Amino acid sequence: MLWLGLLGFGSVVVLWRSGLAWLVLRWLNPFLPAFLIIALASVTWSIDPSLSIRRDIRFITFMMIALAFMVIGWHGRRLQSVIRPILTIMLGGSLLFGLLSPQLAIHQESSAELVGAWRGLTSHKNALGALSCIGLIFWFHAWLTGEVRPAVALFGTGLCAICLLLSRSSTSLVTAAFVLLFLFMFLRAPAGLRRYMPIAIITFVAMLLIYSMAILRLVPGLDVLLSPIVALTGKDLSFTGRSEIWAIIVEHIHFSPYLGTGYGAYWSPVPGSPSLEFLQRMNFYPGSAHNGYLEIVNDLGFVGLACLIGYLAAYIRQSLQLLAMDRQKAALCLALFLQQGITNLSETHWLSAMSVNCVIMMLATADLARAHLQRRLQLHFGDPTDSIYRSVSLHPVSAPISLAEHEAARWT
Repeated sequence: MLWLGLLGFGSVVVLWRSGLAWLVLRWLNPFLPAFLIIALASVTWSIDPSLSIRRDIRFITFMMIALAFMVIGWHGRRLQSVIRPILTIMLGGSLLFGLLSPQLAIHQESSAELVGAWRGLTSHKNALGALSCIGLIFWFHAWLTGEVRPAVALFGTGLCAICLLLSRSSTSLVTAAFVLLFLFMFLRAPAGLRRYMPIAIITFVAMLLIYSMAILRLVPGLDVLLSPIVALTGKDLSFTGRSEIWAIIVEHIHFSPYLGTGYGAYWSPVPGSPSLEFLQRMNFYPGSAHNGYLEIVNDLGFVGLACLIGYLAAYIRQSLQLLAMDRQKAALCLALFLQQGITNLSETHWLSAMSVNCVIMMLATADLARAHLQRRLQLHFGDPTDSIYRSVSLHPVSAPISLAEHEAARWT
């Protein structure tokens, strides 16, 4: 009932403001709806069509909520002003839950990586770590931009940091350190260094893709580039002991490398499912590929991977274009991208209908689209706080404006 309620509410709002929703869609990252089309089409070749359909419906729900969020009301700081309190309540509840019911909120497993690790109100310590990392990014960004008072920012940052440490998620800890440093440099660096930040972002993305291709061995011989790192650290390329999981997934990818085996269909713990091979070979059922890039290839093949790469490239492009209009928002969007880009090397979040991280990235993607649409409307109609008709007369347009765009400006 909860999922149907979310899907129904999102659909009603989008239909209610269909004109504005259509304009937002025109500015939306084009690879997001393209990915949905591929995921829907995968039902025809899925090894478990019913599971793929359920995942598709959940993905559609995420998209409807993201669109509804951007058309029912919007201002330049709405994304963080809504998500930040929700994450804070979730993390505060997790901390309280751990104090009141430690046997439920703290892992009771005997494995070394789980002993004493908190999961709070989430299902696993890594989920709590990821949410804590995202919450920390939002609060640190709010402090750097002055969106909240320093005392409030200190409280929110401290709460997120405590939950992050209690989760014992090494991936989230490293990611948080890197992204917070990026945010500080992006927003507080001398003006002379700011012009080099786009180059740094593009370089990081290129290194991230090369590393992803190397550790997944999707490009033969590319892993040779990382052999010095392996020799120095004494660990495998995953640095988290997940190489065996990835090897089994890569073997399965070879059966259908171009289209995959259906969106979300592989992880079906029923008799005959190929994912049960993990129980035979590892006596362990991971539940995911523990790599967002590899998961996409497994589900939708190289076609899906190409769509993911297109989505990431378009997201970065829109964020960099936003620099000239709103540097603070661009910094937050890029920080969220970096957090997800690093986290997906050991967890599965990219465009996953089973991850709350996917919801946050969809909201950020829709927010970018609305910001660019708003900029176009302002260029044609002037300051939206003025009367729309007075703005039209005082600020002549340089290009024809459609009726739908005029209605969108009136709604704004």
